[in-house]
Parts: sequence; C-alpha cells; structure tokens
Amino acid sequence: MSHDDRKRAIGKVVSVAADRFVVEMHVGTDNFTVVGFDDVHYVARLGSFLMIPSQSEYVVVEVVGLRERDASTPSERGDFDRAGSSKYLDVVPVGMLPMRGGAFRFGVSVFPSLYADALYALDGELDRIFETETAVEPSVGPDGGACQPEGATRYRVLPIGKSVVFEDYDVKVRLNEFFGGHVAVLGNTGSGKSCTVASVLQSLFSKPDEHHARGATFIVFDVNGEYHEALSPLAKDGGIGVHRVILDGTTAGFRMPHWFLEMAEWELLLQASERTQLPVLRTALGLTSLFHANTPDALALREHFVATCIIECFRGADGDSPVSKFQRVVSLLQKYPTNDLNMALLNRFNPNFQYGNFSGNNQSAFLDEVRKKLREDAPLPAYNRTPFSFDELHECLDFAILYEEAHGNRQIRDYCSSMVTRLRSLQERTEYAFLRHEGADVGAAVSDLEFLTNIVGLGRVVGEAFTKRNQVIIIDLNSVEDEIVELVSAVIARMLFRFLRHAEPRNRFPIHLLLEEAHRYVASTPSRFSIDATKIFERIAKEGRKYGMFVLLASQRPSELSKTVLSQCSNFLVHRIQNPDDLSQIRQMTPFISDSVLKRLPSLPRQHALVFGTSVNLPTTFRVREASPRPRSDDTAVVDLWFHEEGRAADIRLAPADTAGGEPMAVNEASDDDIF
Repeated sequence: MSHDDRKRAIGKVVSVAADRFVVEMHVGTDNFTVVGFDDVHYVARLGSFLMIPSQSEYVVVEVVGLRERDASTPSERGDFDRAGSSKYLDVVPVGMLPMRGGAFRFGVSVFPSLYADALYALDGELDRIFETETAVEPSVGPDGGACQPEGATRYRVLPIGKSVVFEDYDVKVRLNEFFGGHVAVLGNTGSGKSCTVASVLQSLFSKPDEHHARGATFIVFDVNGEYHEALSPLAKDGGIGVHRVILDGTTAGFRMPHWFLEMAEWELLLQASERTQLPVLRTALGLTSLFHANTPDALALREHFVATCIIECFRGADGDSPVSKFQRVVSLLQKYPTNDLNMALLNRFNPNFQYGNFSGNNQSAFLDEVRKKLREDAPLPAYNRTPFSFDELHECLDFAILYEEAHGNRQIRDYCSSMVTRLRSLQERTEYAFLRHEGADVGAAVSDLEFLTNIVGLGRVVGEAFTKRNQVIIIDLNSVEDEIVELVSAVIARMLFRFLRHAEPRNRFPIHLLLEEAHRYVASTPSRFSIDATKIFERIAKEGRKYGMFVLLASQRPSELSKTVLSQCSNFLVHRIQNPDDLSQIRQMTPFISDSVLKRLPSLPRQHALVFGTSVNLPTTFRVREASPRPRSDDTAVVDLWFHEEGRAADIRLAPADTAGGEPMAVNEASDDDIF
C-alpha cells in the first residue's frame, strides 16, 4: 500500500463475510468524520464508499450501517464514555477498482484479509467508479473525420446535480447511455419532477462552446403548460431553436389533418363495434380513397359500387316511396358519376328526369345497363389516407350502409346509427377543430412528410436537403382534455415511429418524446376514451431503440403506468415516493438496488432524487441542479393569497370563454408560417 493510501486509512476490517464486512474505525475519530490530507471526508454517511486494498486492486464497499459500542467499564451512573467508545461501519461489497487506472467492474473476485485498511474515496476514484472522469471530449466530424471548427468539443457526461453523500461532488450521467435508452422520472406531486426535466435539458443545451447539441430533437407533450417558460430561453441564433404550438380548440394553432389517422385509430375514435359497425366503417374509409383514385382498376371498382347501390335504391325498403327511391338514384349519379354510369345514361331512359316517365320498360332497360357494371369478384376498397373532407366521410358511410343492405343485411342502418351519431358529434365539437379539415383546407393539404418535418424542427434547404431549425418542440396541451391528449400523442408518436423505421440511413436521427404526466395516457389499464395511446408507446418502448426513438416519461404514479413501458426504461430518476403501491412498483423493477437505498425514497427532500440505470455504475442520491428559469409548476402560496387588505383585486386574468364549449381559450403563440 502506498504512503498516500496509509494517510487516508480510517479503520480496519474486523469481520469478513460473503455479503457484508465490518470496519472498526481508528480511535479518536470524531462523529465518524476524517480530516484527510486533501479535505474533510464524511465517511460514515449511508451510501458513501470506502476503498479496501486487496493485492493490486481496491474492493469498493458501500456503507449501509453505522454503530457505536462502549469499550470501557460503565460508571455507577451508567454514563456512556463516548471518547472511549469503538465506532463500527457495516459495509457491503459492490465491485473492484484497479489501483493504477482501469475500469470499475461489478462483483468482488478477491475478498480483503482481516485487519486490512479501509480508506476514504478520492474524487478521482469516484469518477473512475462512475466512469465520468472525462466530462468533455474532442468532437468528430462526419463519418469520424475532422470536425469544424478545429478543436471543438462535445459532452461525454452530463452533470445533473450534487451528491448528498460526497461533499461538492458532481453527479454525472453518461450521455450515450442516458439518452440512448428510455428514461423515467418518477416522484410524488411537488417533489420536483418538472424542475428535474427542465434542469437536465438546460444543462444539455447550455454548452458554451461552438458545438451545441444541434442534432437533438425533443418533442414535449406539455399537458400542464409548464415548459415554455423554462425552455424558451435556450433558443440562440445559430445554436438551439425552441418552438411552441398550442392546442386550444381553434384552427389558428396546431393542425393535424383527420386523414392522417389510420384505420385502427378511426375504429377507436368512433368506438365501432367489431361485428356490425367495424366492417361498414372500413368500407366507408376505403370509399374515401376510391372516389379520389383515377386508375382503371379503381374506376371499374367504383362503377361496381355505384351500380350495386343504384339497384338497391330501386329495391329499397318497403316503406320508401317510388319518388324517394328515384331521388336517391339521381343523387348518387350526381355525386359519384363514372364514364358509363352518369346522368347522361339516366337521360337516355328518362329525358326529363321525372319519376312519372321512369317506370316499366324504361326502368328495366336502365337497370340492365347498370347491371353490366357489376363484378362477382369485387374486392372491398383499401383506405390509403387520401385527403378527404368530413362531409365526404358522411356520404361514404351512407354509401357503405347502402352497399351492405344490397347484400341482404337489412338492419345494418339501425345497427350503425350510434356510429353515425358519434361521427356527427366529432364534426361538431369545438375541441376537435384541430382535426377537421374541410373545403379549401383539403385542397391545400400538407403531406405526411411536410407535417413530420415541421414537427421535428426540420426546414428544407434545396431539393432533398434539410436543415435543423428547432431542437425543442413544445406541444402545449394544457387547454384540452385527456381524450385529446391521447389522440394527439398517439397519432404523432405512431407517425414519427413509422418515419424513423423507413428513414435512410437508419438510426441516424434520434427523437426523444417527453411525456409529461405519462400515467394519464400511457396507463396500465385500457383507456376509457376512444384512442388507447398506450399501445403505440409500448411498441416504441420495445422496438424504438433500434430506430433511434426514445421516450422520457415523467409521472407521479408509477403503479398506474404501463408495466411494459416502465420495464423497458433503462435509466430512472426517482424523487420522493410515499404511496405503498408506487414503492412496491419501484422495488419490482429495481431488484438490484439494496433495500437501504429504497428506504430513503419516502423521506427524500424536495429537489433530491435517486439516479440509477445504465448511465451510472452505482445508484446515487443527489440534489438536482437548480432549473433557471423554472417551469410553471410552483406550489400555491396559500397564506400570501389568503391574507391581505380589504379591496385588493384578485390577481387573475381570464381568457374569454369559447361560445361553443364554454372553456377558456388559451392564447396562441405559434407563428403565422406554421403548417400545423
């Protein structure tokens, strides 16, 4: 053992077992502290580390208990002789660290001998244990070449706070492992989750040198409207862009065309029953695409559907009058004409378009011409998300019902009445205005690619080249209910996941989805609303890493989160948790963490957290770096607001209520050139 090692010895190992050692501290230590040659070391704090030399390596041990025993004879009064007492530390082995440089490794291969020295840990050894000794490293250019400008650096590890065990020691996470996997930030309300998330992003984007994290993409589903105030100051010319769009029930801010929804999402949104309504809805959505297609096969299939429905109109229900049947045929030919089935054909057999001239032989001859367009092997049309209006979907739904009636299902119209009502409600509710596109909106529709490039902060330069405009995109969902949050988050997540799965080169454009209050829409139980966002997030949790898509979820109820999503998280920042169900969930997902560490969670102060996972070698409790500015999540100062002089006006401003829904309208801060 070197001379410096002897100078930092604090005691001797007096008991060795396979899972626990006992260290007796040297006589004269005061309050379990040691004044070393470099600093004062608080070696007896729970969670601190000691180094025990064993051959050419140190056995790294964690302090899990401390006790004191009186070594002298008690006086007649029973006084405890503190000066003559022996002090003991109960420690557990966690790994091995080479003395002369090298990587820390878990597990103990060589046990220390009895009476081996126990040493306090130096900051350099802590950096080696946590593998964070190099905070920044030289940047590299494309494909590993030279970077521009020469000498630029990048983060390798990111400081996230100060250790509560080791005085003034920065707790750091390895960037590749932390942001290269899914992350969970958990804790009771008011424990500091939002400040932690804001602090981490502020640390990441506040690098002072030339190379900022320009390639990062964080899409924040901000359900409480907290993050704009904390993240907007990160924007800087030539560096980081922060963009915010507000979903407030109007068409002035965020827009998401309804034809972006896939078949399964429409089924959930309209709550279509599997046996009766679902086949009709699928046919109707397929017809919205069919009636916009101009290929020969599509035109032939369109004629088959129109012909089938014309024949059914003349057959009609027993209560339908001949005039109403004829009028429905006229309406079909006017709305959905083809080359051979159109008003000109009807005019041949009924020149004046009057029902009185259209009976007997004229009607039979007309129907004979119509039957020529029927096909025995006609497939159902496929839905390919071609832009269409809500009015068209209403018409196609009626068309699909008529088509089912033509095939003998005479009660289908009654069975589908509830689905038709839900579609009408969807078209009228103000909170779904962001989804509906009618008339000119459909004609000027944006493509999937335009929508997604704007969502991820890309701007086209020329041709296929893109430039990065924004690294943080905040979707403010504070003004809408959970059903809208689920719909928006599920559709955007699904579209982005598909976008990355087909991107070339693969895994070169990482996207992080920040899911605030994740238990509200990534739940362990099926959603009570229409869209179940949990399914897409579970798939992203299981498969997203290989495509460069990650979730960073924040929640106060781990027990209510999807078990699949939570089990795929590789890093955790856990604040104070007191609910027994939530504590049980933490224990189940972290079997490698000692009970002594988990027992601290209910008593963690605000702004303190436990970090563990692949980005740190050992679980560490730390004080989170102060977020500046802070998110809008401060506690209410009840006393200040309650007690004041008579006549003071209430410090609150209310936006005008929406006349249709009665809910306050948020102010839209999106720029005019957005395509949302």
